[in-house]
Amino acid sequence: MTKRKIYLLSPKELSQEVIAVTFAKTSRSPLTFREIADELSDESSAEFHEKWVVGYGHASVAEHAVLHIAIEDISRLAIECIESNRLASYTEKSTRYQKWDAGAFVTPPELDGHPLRDEYQKTVEMLFQSYADSLVATRALIMESNPRRENESDDAWDRRIRSRYVDACRFLLPAASFANVGMTANARVLESAIRKMLSHPLEEIRQIGEEIKSAAQGEVPTLLKYADPVPYLVETGKKLSSHSQPISEQAGDQNFYCKLIDHDPAAETKILAAVLYRFGEMSFAQALETIEKKSDFERARLAEELLGGLSRYDVPLRELEYSHYTFDLVMDQGAYFEFKRHRMMTQTPQALTVNLGYVTPSLITEAGFGTRYAAAMDAVVEAYKKIAAFNPDVAAYLVPNGFNRRVLASFNLREAYHFCQLRAAKNAHFSIRSVARKVYSEIATIHPLLATYMSLPEDETWQDHFTTF
Repeated sequence: MTKRKIYLLSPKELSQEVIAVTFAKTSRSPLTFREIADELSDESSAEFHEKWVVGYGHASVAEHAVLHIAIEDISRLAIECIESNRLASYTEKSTRYQKWDAGAFVTPPELDGHPLRDEYQKTVEMLFQSYADSLVATRALIMESNPRRENESDDAWDRRIRSRYVDACRFLLPAASFANVGMTANARVLESAIRKMLSHPLEEIRQIGEEIKSAAQGEVPTLLKYADPVPYLVETGKKLSSHSQPISEQAGDQNFYCKLIDHDPAAETKILAAVLYRFGEMSFAQALETIEKKSDFERARLAEELLGGLSRYDVPLRELEYSHYTFDLVMDQGAYFEFKRHRMMTQTPQALTVNLGYVTPSLITEAGFGTRYAAAMDAVVEAYKKIAAFNPDVAAYLVPNGFNRRVLASFNLREAYHFCQLRAAKNAHFSIRSVARKVYSEIATIHPLLATYMSLPEDETWQDHFTTF
């Protein structure tokens, strides 16, 4: 009897391209992975990739080459493009737990030598000064209600209370603010990401794409060799943007904040039928008929057997994916920056603008900073209009986290469990908590049998965090 073997092919010993070829060759080679790897060199691996990945399109081979990329001092606007790739992993510098220094922002290359550059610089510097001053005002208020503990140092005290005031002040930070992100992706995903970046309308993002390609080619020179701009992406965006219509709803219209625009009314029946299908031997048609004949009590008992045993760390069975919900949402940019991380959803965000107005955190008002905050936001609107007349994509750099944004999102009940439970938790930012609670409320109204097992805090008070919303 052959003894089972499980071991790592370490990138400390083998290049990523050699590892990818090693896994690829096992489909037709009787040799062990180690024996295959011992026969390979960087040169022979490159030849393999040229023939099979590039020449014949066997791109799945590239999925075995994994890269970890550190990307620093780019705009939060650029982060959106980078993180729009579903099958990669990201960790960002957080605006909730860190403070931004003056001057920590990007000036887009499109403004080099342009007369609007000074207007841009002046506006962003004003936002950063407002942000710094708001930190002082709100911190003082939070310190009053959260006094220093016995033997607690100044640094420890600030760490304990920091997120309580930084959470509100971050609404002033513009999309131009510096961001750092760590990205882990396989070479196939990375090639797609680079092609997307090289096709982007913003010069900063195209430059980032070139630099990521250059850095990654040191590790996987062949697999990213043909990561080039995509004319389809460039031209399609230009053509379709000409059909855009002016905004029809005003900011703050609660009817358009969270609107469920499509769902499958029979989703609960289909999910329960899929569960019977999985653990039985009947056809799906027979499973559907069985569920349809069950009484409300029997269906409720089956739902409890399916979901009643979930702990906060468990993932529901995959059969919850036989459902769909499509929402038209409006949320502030700070909330959207967290919402976009749910990449299993299908998300269609509109461009970042000032046209949907902004929200005001109540802590800003309570700290006596409300008038200053409003003046800063109103000044952004004026500067945005001037720069948008030149280039609306560039104008988006000016937009702070407090401005609203519209996004279309489609997902299934399994993803809804993950999103609503994670983002409605008490340690989540109050903006995203509001989105999660509203999404949950809509789903629970139409599918109460299965949604009732979502574990959300009962004493939700996110509304208290906004002066206007």
